[in-house]
This record gives sequence, C-alpha cells and structure tokens, in this order.
Amino acid sequence: MADAPVIVVGAGIAGLTCALALARSGRPVTLIEKRTHLEEVGAGLQLSPNASRVLIDLGLGKALMRAACAPLSLDVVLGRSGQRLARAPLADAMMARYNAPYLVIHRADLQQILLDHVRGLGVIPIHVGRTPQHIEQDEHGVTLTMTNQQGDLEHLNGQALVGADGLHSSVAGLLGDPSQARPAGYQAWRGTVPMRAVPQHLETNRTTLWLGREGHAVTYPLQGGQSFNLVVVTREKSAEQGWSREGQTDVLRARLRHWSPLLPLIEAMQSFKIWTLYDRPPRARWNKGRCVLIGDAVHPVLPFLAQGAALAIEDAASLSLCLTRYPDQPAEAFATLSRIRHVRAERVQQQARRNGQIYHLPWPLSLARDRVIAQKGAGLMEDYDWLYGWSLAGKTALTPPAL
Repeated sequence: MADAPVIVVGAGIAGLTCALALARSGRPVTLIEKRTHLEEVGAGLQLSPNASRVLIDLGLGKALMRAACAPLSLDVVLGRSGQRLARAPLADAMMARYNAPYLVIHRADLQQILLDHVRGLGVIPIHVGRTPQHIEQDEHGVTLTMTNQQGDLEHLNGQALVGADGLHSSVAGLLGDPSQARPAGYQAWRGTVPMRAVPQHLETNRTTLWLGREGHAVTYPLQGGQSFNLVVVTREKSAEQGWSREGQTDVLRARLRHWSPLLPLIEAMQSFKIWTLYDRPPRARWNKGRCVLIGDAVHPVLPFLAQGAALAIEDAASLSLCLTRYPDQPAEAFATLSRIRHVRAERVQQQARRNGQIYHLPWPLSLARDRVIAQKGAGLMEDYDWLYGWSLAGKTALTPPAL
C-alpha cells in the first residue's frame, strides 16, 4: 500500500497540522472528521515559539501574522488589587531568544488558517460526518471501517492511521485503550469582548496573568487587536459533561466579587462559555502497529502552561519527521514517535499541573509565591527555555530528547 494515504482521524488543530505536514513531505493523506461542519468553538489560545515556528515552517506565517497578536509582555498581577508583581517581555524578546514569535490567536482563526492551507494544497480529501467503527491492520496496511451520516458502512484503506480525535478519542478505544480522562477539579470560563468595550484601565496589548485564591484569569488581545480575550479558571468539585456550556455573567461576577480591577471587564462580557477541565497521564501506549495517537487523544494538557495546542502541533511535526526517517516502515516510525515524545509530553503535563497549584495557593503560602515571582521579574520566562526552545531543526537522530 505504498501509494495508499495516511488516514488522519480528526480535523482539529492536531489533525489539520498533521495532514498539512505529511502532505508537504510528499505523502498522500486523507482526513476523516466526525463533525459535519469544521467550525471550532472556544476563545483564544497561545502559540509559544515552539509551536509558532512549526506553523511558520509549514507556510502559515503571513496568515498567522494577519490574524494573531504578539503581546508586548507577560504581566503577573494580583486579582484583588491589580498590583503588578512582574513584567516579562515577549514580542521582540521572544524573537531574539527563540527566533520565533509568541502569538495569541482565536482558536477558530487558527482552525480556519489550517483548513484553508489544507484545502489550498488540493491533494487532501476531507470526509466529514464519518464515525470510526473498526480498525484492521496487517503488515501491508490499515483498513478503517466507519459509518456515514446515513448510517451506512464505508471502508477506507491506508498505509497508516493517525488518531488525532481529541480528549474522548474513539480511535484510542478501537486500538484497545478505552480508558477516559477524568475531571481535574477545575472549570474554565471563556469569553471575548470587542476592544472598544474594554475598560480603559486595562492594558490591552499585553498578556496578563491574574492570581487569586478564588481562581486565576488570563487576558490578552485577539483577532489582530479587534477583540479582547478573558479566561477565568476556578475550582469545581462537580463536573458537567459538554464542552461549550453557557455561563452566566452574574455567577462569575459573584465568584470574583473582590477582584475590583477585573469586574468591569466581566460586566462588559455578554456571555461566557464554560469548559470542565480534564486530565490524564500520557497513555501507556501511543502506537499499535501502523496506528498512532497524537495530541489530546494521548496526552491532554491542563491550560496552566498554555501548551495544549502547542504540544499537539509539535506531535504533528514530529510524526511527519519520523515517517520521513522510516518512509516504508510506519510501525517503526510510530514506535519511535511514541518513545521520543512521551518524556516531553509528561514533563509538560507535570509542569502544567504544578502551575495550577501555584496559581491557586491560599494565603499565607501565596505571599511566598508572590515574592518569588517579583524577584524573577523580567526573567520570569527564562525558566522555560526547555519548553519554548524546542525545534525540529537538525533533529535527525530521533533520540530522546530530540523531539
């Protein structure tokens, strides 16, 4: 099946990046998506240099710069008072240090940019409204059985299969791992507001991390500076299913009633969407023969390090490189991918969990946290050289921690 496509299941950020990377390396690709409309929900996300350099290398640079913003700095402030603890430069400083930008972008905009470039190649079929039902494989290839919108069975043959179908991956179950991620005890409130409605006392050209015992918040500009993003993460013992539940402004306002600097922004928001946050260790097995999992399907990341999308983008680029290294041995390529990515994914997950604990420290432990942040000051981001400095450049040996 040398001429058969690599089947990529899932047309989110991970799947689209994977399909684009594979097609640009000369491999035939077919995309499968359960949804009938490729429309992304959510609000903003952060593209740190480890992710932005991959997308730029794939030819998305100009489109990204039109849709994204490059905040001047990361400001860490106290939610109740607005007191600034530290200001770490981004923008030019990130470019100088990592040779790639630190960007913020609306998730829907990134999805559309990726989709436009995938379609623009003209060589990647996209089948929507298909639900995977069964996977068979042998030494020659993979057969995916799926149902269409009418409930009819369809069969697709490929040389390999990539499960990029998110947190509740159906591909993972079909490969023998039905385990599910568990609620992490947090929920995220996400919303945007037109820039003209942002209270004047807020600095809109920066990423701001707001800390408090009630939770934490992140604000930054979106859509080329036309809108402003707010994400508030609070602890939540009970978990509700569903990704995009409606949230009431008065409920959030009551939770953050002591956060006087941020309350006017909350008032300006017409609505919020609420997500329950899930977590799990990386799956013990990412690959099975000619099949492999990437992104949230194998290692969901809590948002306290802003690396969920970035890690999926890294996975996609690394997968393409592994298949280039083993062009006729997808099983070997995927075993290599699993081996070299597992360590990094686990480290990112652990740091994200640690950040969540630090952000929500109660008094008086929060006093020590605030002193440490203030002491780091402009050098706050330097602790993350291991994260932001990641690159595929020169990674030909494919040995840990190369990818």
